[in-house]
Amino acid sequence: MALPLELLRTLQQAPPADAWAAILDHAWTLCSAAIEPAKAASEVHARDRALGEIDHWLATAGWDLWSDYETSVPRTAPALGDWWASRSPGRAVLILDALSLREAPWILHQAELRGYSIQQARPTGAELPPNTTPFAKALGFAQRSALGNNGAGNAHKLPGARTESVDIAWADCAKLIGAEPDWVFWHRWPDHRLHDHDEPGQGLATLTQEVETQLTGDAFWSLVERLSTGRRLVLTADHGYAASGQFPDSGKDEAESLKGRFKSGRAVESAEEPGNWSPPLDLAIDSAHGRHLYVNGRRKWKSQGGYPTLTHGGLSILEVAVPFVELIRKAG
Repeated sequence: MALPLELLRTLQQAPPADAWAAILDHAWTLCSAAIEPAKAASEVHARDRALGEIDHWLATAGWDLWSDYETSVPRTAPALGDWWASRSPGRAVLILDALSLREAPWILHQAELRGYSIQQARPTGAELPPNTTPFAKALGFAQRSALGNNGAGNAHKLPGARTESVDIAWADCAKLIGAEPDWVFWHRWPDHRLHDHDEPGQGLATLTQEVETQLTGDAFWSLVERLSTGRRLVLTADHGYAASGQFPDSGKDEAESLKGRFKSGRAVESAEEPGNWSPPLDLAIDSAHGRHLYVNGRRKWKSQGGYPTLTHGGLSILEVAVPFVELIRKAG
C-alpha cells in the first residue's frame, strides 16, 4: 500500500512540525476507524501493515525528522499537564500502559454506546525513549510505582490528585475509586500482557482478541464509569508498542551490528556514535531523557531466545503515538 500522494508531498516539502502533524493525522485516521467485530484481527493487521509505509519512509528518506520529534509533536505528558491546569477539580486520568492507536476504535465506539460525550480524541506522542519511566518522569513522578496507594505526593504536574498504580482486575480497580474530586489511575494493562502473546506470527492477532474482549466488556467500563462520575476523564497511555514479530529480518551484517548494540531491545542509553550505514540502521537522539541510540524503523534480527514478538522503545509510529481521549458522561 503506497503512501497517499498528498501526504507524500507534505512529507517532502513541509517544515518538520507540519510533516509530523500530517503523519499523526494519517495514523489516527487509519487506526481510529470503526472495526467490525468479526474482522478485528485481520483489520488491525492490515492497518499495522499500512502504517509500515510511513515507518519505511521515515527510516529511509525522512529519518532526520526524528531529531525534530520532541519539538514538533504534541507529547502526552505536557498535554495532560496543560489539560489538568485548565480544568477545575473534577478531573480524572486513566493511563493504560502501552495502549496504542490500534486500540482507539473500541474506546471511541464503546464510549458512544455507553452514554459518553467525546470532548476530544486525537493522537499524542510518547517520550523518547517510548518507555514507561521517561513518561512517569515527564509527569513529575519518579517512576510508575510511585503512584501506588496514593504515594505520589503533590510535587508533580497533576497536583491534588489521588493516585494509584495496579495490575488487578477491572472490577477490583473500580472498587478503589472513592469520592476524591481528582484521580490519576495507572493500570499496567496491556503492557504486562505483551510477553504473554509471544507465539511467532500470532502475537498481534491474539493480543487483538484480548483487547477486543477487555475494551468491550462491562468490567472495564465499570472502572471508566467510576472515574468519570462527577469528573472529566482522559484516557491515554505512556507509549504504544510495535508488532515487531512481523518486522522484516535484517541482512546478516546489519543483524550483527544491531544485535551487538541493542541485544533484543529497541534503544540503549549511549554516548557512542550510530553505525556508518546509509540509510542509517540506528539514530542518536538527545532528548529530555538523555542521549540514546535507537533502532531506526521496522527491523528485527535473530537473537538468543528470539526477538520479541511485541515490544516498544524504538522509533516507529505505533511505538510513539498514543490515543488522547477526553470523555464526560451525558446527563441522564
